Amino acid sequence: MDRPVGALLLLWPTWWALWLATGDFPSIKLLIIFTLGVWLMRSAGCVVNDFADRRFDPQVKRTRERPLAAGAVAPREAALVFFVLIALAFLLVLFTNRLAIELSFVGAFLAVTYPFMKRYTYLPQVYLGLAFGWSIPMAFAAVAGNWDAFEKSLPLCGLLLLANILFATIYDTQYAMVDRDDDVRIGVKSTAILFGDADLPILGILMVTFLGTMALVAQRGHLHWIYFIGVGIAAVLFAWQLWITRRREREACFAAFRSNNWVGLALWLGMMLAYALK
Repeated sequence: MDRPVGALLLLWPTWWALWLATGDFPSIKLLIIFTLGVWLMRSAGCVVNDFADRRFDPQVKRTRERPLAAGAVAPREAALVFFVLIALAFLLVLFTNRLAIELSFVGAFLAVTYPFMKRYTYLPQVYLGLAFGWSIPMAFAAVAGNWDAFEKSLPLCGLLLLANILFATIYDTQYAMVDRDDDVRIGVKSTAILFGDADLPILGILMVTFLGTMALVAQRGHLHWIYFIGVGIAAVLFAWQLWITRRREREACFAAFRSNNWVGLALWLGMMLAYALK
């Protein structure tokens, strides 16, 4: 709650999914369940991430004051908090349907395993996009209610999940650029390290691909043209991000990462207005 940008970056794609799956304003019940679920799962993800990185974080300037790294919280206490948060999130899912409940186990697995990916692959940001985006098929499943209806929505659901993987790879690469020097020193892997000097051109390609995918989402979701104002705002924000990070300064990279909250908001507002004017 203290630094909500991470939770908001998970919330916007979840709301995209709820609006697209419903084809209108979603039910208040599902909106409450998924909004609370986002905050609980994001919090649980923070705990398990800090638990996994408790020996790395003290070696990185930006993370050395995190509770586990600083010794303010014991690993046992962190594990207890994690299980309480996961249990509360699961209680929320029980108010949906069987299909969403079954998908929630995959989401829990992704949340628990994501923090360890940076040890084995240079693509943890891609895995994060899948973990952060798993609320998308869950939202479609909750709206559909059964497998047959869910199967019909799979093309749109899959397209939106792909878009979120691209989106997460963009903003988490910017986030990783802040710590790139420290990560190289301690042996942690990331797309920022993998891309190297080609990071900004690759980010530009990912941004264009993401916006193109969101345009395809509009076509398949039959969105009103006003949605593309949101896409245009997102494009301007992406261009600004590339400009301010041209020298790869830490503060600029972190500012670019944070501004993706406004990208997600702009696309959701465009989507909401598109259905309101349909």
